[in-house]
Amino acid sequence: MTLADLQPKIFQEFHHILKTGRLSHAYLFSGNFGSYEMALFLAQSQFCENLQDSLPCGQCRECRLIAERDFSDVKVIEPQGNVIKTDTIRELLRDFTRSGFEGKSQVFIIRDADKMHINAANSLLKFIEEPQSSSYMILLTSDESKVLPTIKSRCQIFRFPKNQEYLKNRLEQNGLLKAKASLIAAVADDEASALALTEMTKFDDLCRSLEKFIAGLDKDPDQSFLQVTRLASLVTDKAEQDLAFKLLLVMLGRTRQPRQVTKVYQARQMWLSNVSFQNVLEYMVLE
Repeated sequence: MTLADLQPKIFQEFHHILKTGRLSHAYLFSGNFGSYEMALFLAQSQFCENLQDSLPCGQCRECRLIAERDFSDVKVIEPQGNVIKTDTIRELLRDFTRSGFEGKSQVFIIRDADKMHINAANSLLKFIEEPQSSSYMILLTSDESKVLPTIKSRCQIFRFPKNQEYLKNRLEQNGLLKAKASLIAAVADDEASALALTEMTKFDDLCRSLEKFIAGLDKDPDQSFLQVTRLASLVTDKAEQDLAFKLLLVMLGRTRQPRQVTKVYQARQMWLSNVSFQNVLEYMVLE
């Protein structure tokens, strides 16, 4: 797996940026598909001892340490629990006033930047507005709408869409049949979650039950009701239930049933409002 495979267009854009020496001091990467890998790649580009056409080699001491998150001038910040605390960001900003240990540059990567406390996010604005010439900030988020507008307006934004074709090919290379590989690629967020679904023991049972549920929606409501109970017992936690909704949307979309797709969206909104999974499926059958 290479960045050129995951995000070929974005990779080419950054290759041009690095060749022309126009790397910005603040980026917001929106989307999870290859964004963290790109952030590390850009960090490596600032320290690599064996640049090749302005690209990091990935093999030298600096590149390896950055990939292992063990390089003093590249810091990765992640939420503690469900929040990035203000003190964490303030400590990060204090590092901006210090010289790099390994060189002149410093790179700071903040994962799940949308989870920064409001005070933490506001603390970043000064750096973004008045960056040091050798320091770089890369913010990563899976939900761009939750990032402060004042931060977004001061960053260059790159969006990392899911490369579904790459995922499908990767799964087929792992031995999955085309139909299953295509379905998993459609619902997975990234390569890690796609591979996890291939190991999910109940995935095939879930798909079969959903197919029977869909088949009865218009023609045999009694059959769909039977599958509601089956589905409710099959997927018991929130993550599995959310997967069921994603699969429903993909399956119904492929069978061109826009009315039922709308009902799934409505049912999912009810579920997000804490109506039980079983009740919202029953609502779909009765509606």
